Amino acid sequence: MIRPIIVAAFLASAGARATEWVVDERLAPPFAQEDLRGVFVLLDREGERFITNDPVRARRPFLPASTFKILNSLIALEERAVADEHEVLAWDGTDHGSSGWNRDHSLESAFKASAVWFYQEMARRVGEERMAHWLRLAEYGNAGIAGGIDLFWLEGALRITAEEQLLFLERLHDGHVPFSQRVQDTVRRVMIAEEKSTHAVRAKTGWALRGEEGPTGWYVGWVERDGRAWFFALNCDLPRERDGRVRIRVARACLKALSVLQPGEHEILPRSN
Repeated sequence: MIRPIIVAAFLASAGARATEWVVDERLAPPFAQEDLRGVFVLLDREGERFITNDPVRARRPFLPASTFKILNSLIALEERAVADEHEVLAWDGTDHGSSGWNRDHSLESAFKASAVWFYQEMARRVGEERMAHWLRLAEYGNAGIAGGIDLFWLEGALRITAEEQLLFLERLHDGHVPFSQRVQDTVRRVMIAEEKSTHAVRAKTGWALRGEEGPTGWYVGWVERDGRAWFFALNCDLPRERDGRVRIRVARACLKALSVLQPGEHEILPRSN
């Protein structure tokens, strides 16, 4: 059963598009099965609606954590903090507690491994003034960078809602973000988490540990199939370390419940943060 919720306050935040919010009961079981508390939101452009289990949490701001690597990649490439996605930065030998992080990285490999140190270096190279400029221009969350140029998305001032994540991703997909075509094409390519003959998934995880909201997880992106794109965002509480492993599984179960992915399609293992 689908129970529609149409609230004027929700409609206003979606910009010019008249978008309906629909609470769909099929999204509850994936969270219950994993004992996970959170929200899943799907932007269905053809139906001009957001489909979710929790429209209130969908508009609550959280630290973006490593989902900010999507925008950080766009900014770093546009500002020539690295020449391209293949330029390698040497690991300085600091133990980051992860074999996937404790090595040299390019932007492409750092995105896949979610290597925080690489993106902190990218942010330092860009600098506060240019970083603030790009966040405002990209209309990314509250665009706050207080708390340190290499920490603001991990424990500082930056906040974004699941709804805002979807609208930013939609703009990136459509080429409506303020970056060159070359940079946009590169980041969309780097974002590929799964590519099959039937569909592709472009996505990024995130895990915020130090915000006042408590440990929070993300999985955001979009699914391409049959000439269409469905944009999704999962945001959840992560009080237990084991919960980090189920973010992608819950998101994929929600996508299957809504028939965006099909049963039996390949399951992606979650990244570390």
